[in-house]
Amino acid sequence: MSKEKNRISPFSNEADALGIGGLSIENRLDRISIYGSIDITRDREGLVHAERLKSLFDSIVATMKGGHLPASISIKPSEQISNPFADEGGL
Repeated sequence: MSKEKNRISPFSNEADALGIGGLSIENRLDRISIYGSIDITRDREGLVHAERLKSLFDSIVATMKGGHLPASISIKPSEQISNPFADEGGL
């Protein structure tokens, strides 16, 4: 069974993202955001998903253990901005 490398380097930038099954994983400087859902089925595909998730979490944990961590951080809510491409009057 081939192992795919994680395509993110945890907490290193605001651009990397990857998908595993129905999960979306987004890299941030202060957090890793994971959303969606996944079924780990008892078959080859399920094993691939489980191995990729394990590899991802092993990488996250190793990165976190490798430096000083504050007790907790505050996550500032996202700002809402207007869509500059929104059609304001129609054609």
